[in-house]
Parts: sequence; structure tokens; C-alpha cells
Amino acid sequence: MEFRNIFCIGRNYVDHAVELGNDVPDQPMVFSKPLNSLVYADGKEIHYPGNRGEIHHELEVVLYIGKDMTDEDFWVDEIVSKMALGIDLTLRDVQSELKKKGHPWLLAKGFKNAAIVTEFWDFPGEAVCRERDFCLLRDGKTVQKGNITSMIFSFRTILAYIQANFGLKKGDIIFTGTPEGVGPISNGEKYELRWGEESKGGFGIRMNE
Repeated sequence: MEFRNIFCIGRNYVDHAVELGNDVPDQPMVFSKPLNSLVYADGKEIHYPGNRGEIHHELEVVLYIGKDMTDEDFWVDEIVSKMALGIDLTLRDVQSELKKKGHPWLLAKGFKNAAIVTEFWDFPGEAVCRERDFCLLRDGKTVQKGNITSMIFSFRTILAYIQANFGLKKGDIIFTGTPEGVGPISNGEKYELRWGEESKGGFGIRMNE
């Protein structure tokens, strides 16, 4: 698969915004990550900096754009061809300092291996997605669990908003937001991403000095 851009939606679940003490947005909050931050959850150990403060996991549904989008009316199932589960990793302490200064979040969101994704599978349709919970397990215990019915902004709203402001092309991927339960990763931990009862991928953590 070829990738073009990584778009991410911040604060798209009310309980997540509340747990971080943030305001609930009235329109999609879009930021991006560089393609260099993309890495697969294929069982390997992934390396992260151990000297830049806490790194938080944020589990998300990830959409793959299968055709160039236009400004005409659309169905989500026409535009999205595949999906995956992903983790938007955040250097939380770095992000807090950037916020205080009014600076962009790129240093906190776009570092190496900050966008983890499982293998993509055929998009089953939005209705099916509403029937499936997704979750993140750390060392066998669930630490995050969500369902797209709890999103503030639907897939359709997200697609329309990004198209209107940036354009969407085949190969773009969208991290659609994280439910509550975000928290720090630690050296030696093992993570697994599940769609319903189905395991979609996993990885280990190695913190570098």
C-alpha cells in the first residue's frame, strides 16, 4: 500500500477531552504526522526515547482513502476502502510545553515511530464499525476500549472537513480520535490491538537512553 498524508483528529471523544482537562471542540481538530513516523504493529519491538518525558498511547480507528475525493456529495463507503487500528503516540510533557508557548504540536506528535498501525483490511462499512468495540491491551490487560458511536464527529463529518480544508487523495490515512484511558508506555511492555475479539497486531516497547 502507498501512503500520502497522515491526518489526525484530536479530542474526538468527550471522555478523552475531559480526562486531559481540555475543552470539547465544536469542529474537528486536525493535525498531521509525517510519514516517517509510521510503523507497523507486526510483533516487533519498537524503540522510543527514554529522556523526553512521558509518552502516552492513544488507540484509534484508522481510515484509508481509496479514491480521490471531490467536493461533491459522497458516501463514506465510497471513499474509504480499508481500515486499521492505530496508536497515536504523544510526547505528553513536550506537548504541554508547546501548548504553553502557543507552538505547533509536531515535536510531540511527529517523532519517529509515533504513528503505529496494524495491517489494513477491507472497510466493512460504517454500520458494521458501530457494532464492534476496539481495544488496546497492555501485558494482557485492557487499558483502552472504544466504539465509534461515542465519537463527537462522525466519519462523514471528518472526511468532509478535511476535504474542504486540505483535500483528500487516494493513499491518505486518517486517525479518527482516541477514547478515554490514555496513559504512559514503559520499557518492556507488550501491547495488543483488538477489533472485537480479533487480534489485529501487537508490539513491544524498548525505551532508549
